[in-house]
Amino acid sequence: MQIASKITEVSNELAPYRARLVAVSKTHPAEAIQEAYDCGQRIFGENKVQELTDKAEALPKDIQWHMIGHLQRNKVKFIAPFVSLIHSVDSLRLLEEINKQGEKFQRKIPCLLQIHIAKEESKFGFDRKELLDALPFIHKMNWIQIKGLMGMATFTEDHAQVRSEFQELRSIFNELKKDHCSGNIAMEELSMGMSGDYKIALEEGSTLIRIGTTIFGNRNYNNPQ
Repeated sequence: MQIASKITEVSNELAPYRARLVAVSKTHPAEAIQEAYDCGQRIFGENKVQELTDKAEALPKDIQWHMIGHLQRNKVKFIAPFVSLIHSVDSLRLLEEINKQGEKFQRKIPCLLQIHIAKEESKFGFDRKELLDALPFIHKMNWIQIKGLMGMATFTEDHAQVRSEFQELRSIFNELKKDHCSGNIAMEELSMGMSGDYKIALEEGSTLIRIGTTIFGNRNYNNPQ
């Protein structure tokens, strides 16, 4: 019952902001996901392709699977037939591969463009100039749907810095929404905020909150799935 009560608690926090919960189920067993599903959760986030495909095969087919981790181009083909949303599109080359696989499977694949907002070099994503330079090429891709942006703030206790980074992402989102939405680009989703900073993200306009530890507890890195 702990998973159910945590989902209820978080969902109640998100409701006033009209944001949705992406339950980050990576490293957690199918039984835990089923428990979350049984209390109404439908969106789950995974960061490894193999784990995502295994769970998609084993669990209810109406689950909306979101790919939230760094995605290698040679792995796109495994999730292209069914993935509901790819959060972590961090390069034009990756987009080209997603577009190629979308054509192969005859489905337009929904994506978010990952923007590098953190002060950590380990994070992936477009910077503002790279993003704007990429837009003319993205508009020509017929088998992807850009639904919005995703970003990860710096892992820090400095809430002012986190807020500033989320505000930067929101600013880019608003700029694209105002001037660049047409064809296959729509700014509908803003994916920012995780277990440690989601309350700030909500205040700054996030529509998708990625939460795992708060719901499922500490990750089980020994889980064979």
